[in-house]
Amino acid sequence: MKLLYITNGINGPGGLERVLTIKTLHLVEKHGFEITVLGLNKGNENPFFEFSPKINFVSIPVATPKNPVKYIIQYRKGIQRVVDELQPDIISVCDNGLKAFFIPIFLKTKAKLIYERHNSKLAQINSLSRNRSKLFTKIQFLLTERLAPKFDCFVILTEDQKIEWTSVKNLKVIPNPRSFIEEKRADLDKKVIISIGKISYQKGQDLLLQVWEKLQPDYPEWELHLYGAENLSFLNTNDLPAQVRFFPAQKNIEEKYQNSSIYVMSSRYEGFGMVLIEAMTCGLPCVSFACPYGPADILEHEEDGFLAENGNLEQLQEYLERLMDNPDLRKEMGQKAQANVNRFAVNPIIEQWVALYKEIVK
Repeated sequence: MKLLYITNGINGPGGLERVLTIKTLHLVEKHGFEITVLGLNKGNENPFFEFSPKINFVSIPVATPKNPVKYIIQYRKGIQRVVDELQPDIISVCDNGLKAFFIPIFLKTKAKLIYERHNSKLAQINSLSRNRSKLFTKIQFLLTERLAPKFDCFVILTEDQKIEWTSVKNLKVIPNPRSFIEEKRADLDKKVIISIGKISYQKGQDLLLQVWEKLQPDYPEWELHLYGAENLSFLNTNDLPAQVRFFPAQKNIEEKYQNSSIYVMSSRYEGFGMVLIEAMTCGLPCVSFACPYGPADILEHEEDGFLAENGNLEQLQEYLERLMDNPDLRKEMGQKAQANVNRFAVNPIIEQWVALYKEIVK
């Protein structure tokens, strides 16, 4: 079976890129798929994560978004050219932008079309609202709601996200698989709290630093390690609380989880929360806001971690203190986390994808 993924690019360190490496690896190695990944403007050169050598990569040139007419024309023609050449059985669109929703309209193909939603609408709305007018945001999401049903299948990551796509009747929920298997469990004795994600409004590191400022005087031996900190412009770094360490994104993040004792997620909203699954795989108890969407689907409150009310800084602080004060509780929750995360094992989730592909092409 021939499968074409359409993306903007896969050379970043984000969740989409990591998930795509896992899915494509298993589909080509274990299920014999022929897979091509299409990116824009050489966005698939030098990928951050390692892809299977059996994957074919193609790139189409497009104008800058500042020239939207030329951009869309080149986008449409470029995709059509690749599709005509490859003749795929299935095209899976992994692009949260508005342009991707027009693919079923402008693309001439017999291939079945799947849309993979790797972000919540809420996250995109907030991102757009901070940079563009609210009118533009409303128009964009009116269009996406109208165009989404034109795909043969529309895949989301959590049950909660169904409320964002009420007009789409061909919804299917398939969660992300965990990105690695880790038999070793972190000893949870190191006084390090870890958090991973691009420094941004969405990831809420500003909220986490407010909590840390109150925690640190009572826990001077503990450190907060933030990974993914290539750009700190969102934060006021002139007056940071003590014992905060910033690090760039890491390809082999397992080692960093193993050298930590607690994972904390301070996101205001999410598309899923792959980092929680990764931390649990390494046996870390997690503390997270119960933000939309993902953490409540992953964590079992007071079993393998804690879920604070979204934006409730006092609760987040309280749950962190409980784990920082009690090494036995950390280890008990960490053990349960490593066991519970098995429900996100790769093989069963890949089987869901294979079953979907076979169903829609039969």
